[in-house]
Amino acid sequence: MTQSAAAASASPAQSIVNPDGSTNRIWLSSYVKGVPHDIDPNKYSSLGQYFDECINKYRNRPGFVSIGTEMSYDRLDRLVNAFAGWLQSQGVKKGDRVSIMLPNTFQYPICLFAVLKIGAVVVNVNPLYTARELNHQLKDSGAETIIVMETFAKTLQDALAGTKVKRIVLTQIGDLLSDGFINAKGRLLNFVLRKVQKMVPEYSLPGAVWMRDVIKAGAKAKVKLAEVKPEDLAFLQYTGGTTGVAKGAMLTHRNVLANCQQALAFAEGQLTGDTETVVTPLPLYHIFSLTVNCLIFMALGGRNILIANPRDTKRVMMILKNENFSGITCVNTLYSSFLDDPDFRKRDFSNLKLAVAGGMALQRSIAERWKEVTGNSIVEGYGLTECSPIVTQAPVDISKPGPAFTGSIGVPVPSTEVRCRRDDNTWANIGEPGELCVRGPQVMKGYWQRPDETAKVIDSEGWLATGDIAVMDEKGFLKIVDRKKDMILVSGFNVYPNEIEDVVAMHPDVKECAAVGVPDEVAGERVKIIIVPRNPGLTKEAVIEHCRKNLTGYKIPRIVEFRNEELPKTPVGKILRRELR
Repeated sequence: MTQSAAAASASPAQSIVNPDGSTNRIWLSSYVKGVPHDIDPNKYSSLGQYFDECINKYRNRPGFVSIGTEMSYDRLDRLVNAFAGWLQSQGVKKGDRVSIMLPNTFQYPICLFAVLKIGAVVVNVNPLYTARELNHQLKDSGAETIIVMETFAKTLQDALAGTKVKRIVLTQIGDLLSDGFINAKGRLLNFVLRKVQKMVPEYSLPGAVWMRDVIKAGAKAKVKLAEVKPEDLAFLQYTGGTTGVAKGAMLTHRNVLANCQQALAFAEGQLTGDTETVVTPLPLYHIFSLTVNCLIFMALGGRNILIANPRDTKRVMMILKNENFSGITCVNTLYSSFLDDPDFRKRDFSNLKLAVAGGMALQRSIAERWKEVTGNSIVEGYGLTECSPIVTQAPVDISKPGPAFTGSIGVPVPSTEVRCRRDDNTWANIGEPGELCVRGPQVMKGYWQRPDETAKVIDSEGWLATGDIAVMDEKGFLKIVDRKKDMILVSGFNVYPNEIEDVVAMHPDVKECAAVGVPDEVAGERVKIIIVPRNPGLTKEAVIEHCRKNLTGYKIPRIVEFRNEELPKTPVGKILRRELR
């Protein structure tokens, strides 16, 4: 989730490691009364079982809201079963990888739970990927099926070469808004998107089928429940690494379900049995939003307002105009944009109970403004894809005034051990910085088909090295003080310098280059590229245009600097990014 860059004050040296290698969980004394110290990671056998339990408990409640239309848990169940039936009728079986390339619309949870229910593996795809990025993920995962919003069909067409994809399901944003699948409102939305706003580039995908037709056909099929075990894969959640090559974190059903229980242990007592409404502006393909908003709030019978494009603040305000929501999760940049909107500041926040920050560091100025405007504190935590994602969270007790902003990422969630490792591989004391390491049921199985990369981050005792430098105080609260990796964090998304450099170096007029992160008040960090040009006529505009063709928007450098002398390097020729920073 988030990372605070504030340094911790020194505290008395105190070991948090026992002679047998276990840790003294000193943070347990900081838990709110009633929060369990441990959870049962084997409570559920699969996410399909979890889904069915939620449906049976809250069947008549509204589950999701999209484009002003509600979908009940009962209707979600029927559509999930129909889509699952179609997948099975097409030969999709347990263990097969299925890519989902969708924004926050009804189609996402339908596809998500249908895939999980038949024991297949969800491969979440950022809809804003370029063809190059999508091609890598499809080839690496070996996905044979993909569901894609028509807006991004041209990208898929350009990315298919060399992949194993043989089933393509298309959908439009206005589909599935009614039991008749597409009503007058949906047709109008589809028409405007295609003909007026011209947001659907021409494409050719022979053999592709429409999701609305697929669901109609699948409704006649009987779903055969797969025998899914807790250790079976549920997700290949792609993330980068210091090499810049996107890797699939293998998250099992047990990993994700354990993390849901860990987070629920912190939040459940703060919410009532009534229908809680949560605003979901972060994309559900992002592990933070997927776990916190989609999965956890389902266990609470929550009503989930899906925001397809959170960057369009005015439209978001229109969607929320008549909504009295009780929960919201955002990254720092979205909180900032909402607070800048005068209509948002005038809202009635009397029902707001829980505001959670994730994906990037929460800034003090934003936290303080949010408290001033809403009367509610933002709860901050920390996590990473490899941990499903939650590792730590600030204790929440809505019966008391919210704490002032501290920059802390909270304390480890139940059944989680953390400790900090020095550069010499010994364990750091209280108040002493070291690389944050995590052990618990939410830690991934490893990287998909990359045992060497897995061995670099998970040791023989099950400790995952996060690459972040942290310090713990005597009450178990953690602060992130630095990053060990060269990763750049832009609005909660990981950007890896090697990938940027590889793309920029493809330009014929670039001799050498290096990408670094620079502080940004809104996005946390922005990408800066330093270039030694081969052709002195190379311009910033030409570099950015080149990047636009090969990189997702948030990865494109915002700052381009040209140098006439070569970049600083190690004796073996590796560019020294730290000197450039």
